[in-house]
Order: sequence, then structure tokens, then C-alpha cells
Amino acid sequence: MAMPEKAQIIQVPNTLRAKVGGRLGALDAQAVAKAEAALADLSNHFEDWLMDEIRKLEEVQARIKEEGLNMVNSDQLFYRAHDLKGLGTTYGFPLITRVAGSLCKMLDEEEKRMIAPWKLVEAHLDAIRAIVRGQIKTVDHPTGLMLSETLEARVKEHLEAAGLYT
Repeated sequence: MAMPEKAQIIQVPNTLRAKVGGRLGALDAQAVAKAEAALADLSNHFEDWLMDEIRKLEEVQARIKEEGLNMVNSDQLFYRAHDLKGLGTTYGFPLITRVAGSLCKMLDEEEKRMIAPWKLVEAHLDAIRAIVRGQIKTVDHPTGLMLSETLEARVKEHLEAAGLYT
């Protein structure tokens, strides 16, 4: 089948530079130093903030033990795990990010939350506490790495068996 017309190439002008205002200037070394000093000052509080997040997770855990797993508690469990997933590395504990990420994978949909094996959920929470207690701050720590890989494998097995692994 023959093409009825020739293709026409249209060159669209790039107006982004005019909108942005040209090139960025050099970074102000003094401003960068000030920002780094502020971050260093804040980093003194990271472990306290991390412990606050873990306490919130433990409160949800206690509520679930008392009331049972319901939609409200399972949602809170997911949101607390999701917060730790985002904050773990920032607070200097990258394996917390990994373990909390594994927990989130198991809880990221309503259907998954309601069939999550409680012992596997608790194993994730215990692992998070162990990482903090052991001050495991590297991703290649042998025990921490084995623990996170094992939890991820168990989550995968559970979700595959339920037909929910993606």
C-alpha cells in the first residue's frame, strides 16, 4: 500500500530557556555551607524522630492485638510502615527503608492487608526494632542483609500463594 502524502516534519521552537530566564548562576558556597550545617544540626535529632515513628508503629501493633485486624488498624499499619520506608534512609538506617518497603508491599492494597499473616507482619516490626537496637546503618551488614532478604522472600511467597504478587 502506497503512502498518499509525504510526511512533513514540524520544528517546534524551544521556548523553555526564555521562560526560565537563561542559565543558572554559580552556587553560593556560603549558602551551601549554611545548609549543610543546618542539616548536620538536624541530624542530631534523627534517631529521636525515628524512635517516635517506631513508637507510632508499635501503638498500631498494640491496637491490632487488642481489637484484631480491621480496616482502620490495617490502614494505619500501612501508613506507619510507609512513613518508615520513606524516612529510614534519611535517618541513617537504609535497611529500615528496605524492611518497611517489604512490609508495605504486603499491605499496599486493601485486599492484601486483610490476609496479611500476622506473624510475618510482626517479624517485620521486630526486624525494624533490631536494626535500630543493633545500630545497623549500612546496607551490606551481613545479619541485616540476611534478615531483609528473608523477609522479602516470605512476602513474595505469601503474595504469590494468594495470587496477589505484582
